[in-house]
Amino acid sequence: MEITVIFGLLALFVIVLVSKGIKIIRQGETKIIERLGRYHSTLPSGINVIWPIIDKPRSVATRFVRTDVDGVTRAYSSMSDVIDLREQVFDFPEQSVITKDNVTTRINALLYFQITDPFKSVYEIENLPNAIEKLTQTTLRNIIGELELDETLTSRDTINSRLREVLDDATNKWGVKVNRVELQDITPPDSVRCAMEQQMQAERERRAQILKAEGDKASAILRSEGEKASQINQAQAEKESQILKAQGEAEAKVVQAKAEAEAIERLTEAIKGTNTDPATYQLGLKYIEALKEIAGGQDNKTVYMPYEATSLLGSLGGIKDMLKG
Repeated sequence: MEITVIFGLLALFVIVLVSKGIKIIRQGETKIIERLGRYHSTLPSGINVIWPIIDKPRSVATRFVRTDVDGVTRAYSSMSDVIDLREQVFDFPEQSVITKDNVTTRINALLYFQITDPFKSVYEIENLPNAIEKLTQTTLRNIIGELELDETLTSRDTINSRLREVLDDATNKWGVKVNRVELQDITPPDSVRCAMEQQMQAERERRAQILKAEGDKASAILRSEGEKASQINQAQAEKESQILKAQGEAEAKVVQAKAEAEAIERLTEAIKGTNTDPATYQLGLKYIEALKEIAGGQDNKTVYMPYEATSLLGSLGGIKDMLKG
């Protein structure tokens, strides 16, 4: 009976040793094995066998984020012997930073990193998550301290690039590769936000006034150009009208002169062989037309004969002789 109990205890002890000595590592994870307190090996993924008594996995600090019942997201730390080789995300809580123009701003950052050397991540730094968090916060303060508030709000890509370069260079000795850094929120104080909103509103109103003034200016220019074109067209039309009128009057005078010349020529032919002068005859006709107009007026009660009546009588005599001929 006692022998059976002893064999049973031995068998149980062997089973416990075997179970403790077999380590199954999942893909993307690893463990650091120390033998008698000294680094021995880094376990790959799959089944690994260790000595349960003299070999022991090294515990490392881990960080995880959890949302409480009240809805507040908090970061917690714990110890684990598993090292995650996948890319990890650290969501850092908001921190207050002071810009170059002395404006206190709250910034929330995201950090994407990956452990490339498990040995360095364990033996080169005491608490890797805490070290990365503190390094990120101090580096972010230094970068934001060199920028004014307006530059901070408009230069997120520049801040992300500079922060990633500094962190990647500093964490290289820890066996960590920083892939990306993102600024989630940049929250200035309420007074600054109100001032910025008022400034933006004033800027919008200024742009609207500028656009309206430019529109009025363009409208006035177009209107003046239209009036100018209208006046030019009107002046051109009047000019052409006066030119055409002058040309018509000139042509009429030319035609009239030609008609009078032809009449004189015919008159000269008609009175040829008589003692009558053609000029005297023409002058007599003009006197007769003038006397007719004077006598035909309604307000003319008295008719006065011209002083040179002898010329008129001579013209009438010439007409008489011509008719006799």
